[in-house]
Amino acid sequence: MDYREERIIAHIDMDAFFASVEERANSDVRGKPVVVGADPKGGNGRGVVSTANYKARAYGIHSAQPIARAWRFSEEARKKGSESAIFLPVDFLLYGRVSKHLMEILHSYSGAMEEASIDEAYLDISFVWNYKKAENLARKIKEKIKYEEGITASVGIGPNKLIAKIASGMEKPDGLTVVLPERVQPFLAPLPIREIPGIGPKTAEMLYGKKIFLVQDLRKISEAELYEWLGEWGLSLYEKARGLDTSPVCEGEEIKTIGDQETFEEDTLSPRLLSERLYVMCKNVLGSLSQGGFQTFRTVTVTVRFSDFRTFTRSHTMKNPAAKEDVLRIEALKLLLPFLDKRENPYKMRIRLLGVRIEKLA
Repeated sequence: MDYREERIIAHIDMDAFFASVEERANSDVRGKPVVVGADPKGGNGRGVVSTANYKARAYGIHSAQPIARAWRFSEEARKKGSESAIFLPVDFLLYGRVSKHLMEILHSYSGAMEEASIDEAYLDISFVWNYKKAENLARKIKEKIKYEEGITASVGIGPNKLIAKIASGMEKPDGLTVVLPERVQPFLAPLPIREIPGIGPKTAEMLYGKKIFLVQDLRKISEAELYEWLGEWGLSLYEKARGLDTSPVCEGEEIKTIGDQETFEEDTLSPRLLSERLYVMCKNVLGSLSQGGFQTFRTVTVTVRFSDFRTFTRSHTMKNPAAKEDVLRIEALKLLLPFLDKRENPYKMRIRLLGVRIEKLA
């Protein structure tokens, strides 16, 4: 049957990208449980997990988890007879190089490509006219990625970006899920609400409190009620629950932000230490900028997390694009300094985490 529709969108998402690249690059860790992130320091590390491969995930380890907890899960698995997870540091330069080639591969299949992050992208493949041909094209893309980079990708195909993104996560790793237009409603209905992009822990907790657990539960709530609860986001959520999304695939769109951050071994308010670490992050960020094929940035953002876990971000957008490291250092330092005195830190709270990122890249 020919399911010709106005749009056919594919979302390509690399499987456990950082860990997969590490496995490909290092035969010693290939096929083993791999965790990429901060140094666990025998269970006393203070950073987080960036990525865990699927063997490590079987231990209960996942992205954004405290690295000390990940280490404890690894130890529990070891005591039960499984092999310990291998913990590796993040190598942004390596991942950036691989990502650049992956995006070149994807762009060769469609001129309408939107790079959503370092390891995922949308393709508008409406030119294939029907979903059977779209599925065949997706298989070719997956084979090409596996042949040239030695890693796997999961692909979701649907009538819009929302459905394609949700679909790409349905059969990981190395999955391919096609959602025909007439199947959008039954596809979404039984899914947990957290499957809808944008619903984070806080929103989910609020909805759980109102007995809303599945997308089909969410559809029973009126547009007016969602607006009352969540404002403009509630109106967007009303449409997402019904599989509606008219956002275009933005041709040529690149990574929107590049950043680096560090969780300190001990909370600190030392201006010298903080400025030194900030300068190192700026150097790393500028290195990633050039590796990603960019030349300039306009927005600088600094993130500060205090010892009580309160987290703040401050940003400044410059009138003209900048490219030099000293400009980034100065702008980042100006954003950090108020957190070292009474302007942003009247009670002299120590800082647990510091981060810097750049946006509006060109």
